Amino acid sequence: MIDLREKLYELADEKYKKFQSSLCPNVDDIIGVRLPDLRELAKNIAKEEPIEFLNTYKCEFYEEKMIYGLVIGYMKRDFQKRLEYLEKFVPLIDNWAICDCCCSTYKFTNKNLEEMWEYIQKYLRSKNEFEVRFAAIMLMDYYITDGYIDQVLKIYNEIKLEKYYVQMGIAWGISVAFVKYPEKTMNFLKNNNLDKFTYNKALQKIIESYRVDKSTKDIIRSMKRQ
Repeated sequence: MIDLREKLYELADEKYKKFQSSLCPNVDDIIGVRLPDLRELAKNIAKEEPIEFLNTYKCEFYEEKMIYGLVIGYMKRDFQKRLEYLEKFVPLIDNWAICDCCCSTYKFTNKNLEEMWEYIQKYLRSKNEFEVRFAAIMLMDYYITDGYIDQVLKIYNEIKLEKYYVQMGIAWGISVAFVKYPEKTMNFLKNNNLDKFTYNKALQKIIESYRVDKSTKDIIRSMKRQ
């Protein structure tokens, strides 16, 4: 197995570390390695020795946690084996970047929609901010579809953990739902139990989308809660 930490220090960029640290406040374990480099390292590990790595590596730094999560997505293993390692990985998530980058890498979900749907339910009930965000972003990435959109909006409406990164994840998910299902999501926006912060952030993200026309954005602006 490569000396991963040594490799990370070789790839470190002090300017990038400052930039990434500014995006992830309160995360003080960043070495400063760019995401494409982390993805390349994760792909190599996933190709050569994923199980040994996932079983034995002790993650201490931001980049190590990111790679651990990415390896789960890149390795060639069956769904149940991936779940074994998600059980270890999800509690390690302590910032939005690791959460979102790894969720977007879990393309294997598309072939295991029902099983993953069942799996993420427990995280929706968690009191841990980033476990709930993990579930919210997985819903956004893979379940805003004809078969699941109604259930996704219902779940977003029912999440009551008022933590910043949960609220922002839900707002983002609602904005994606609006782009894909504007009529259904507009009806949801007119009748929901979202807290004011999450609701207004969802409107803001819809307004910021280049896939929503100006007249619709004007309507959305008028719906802001004061």
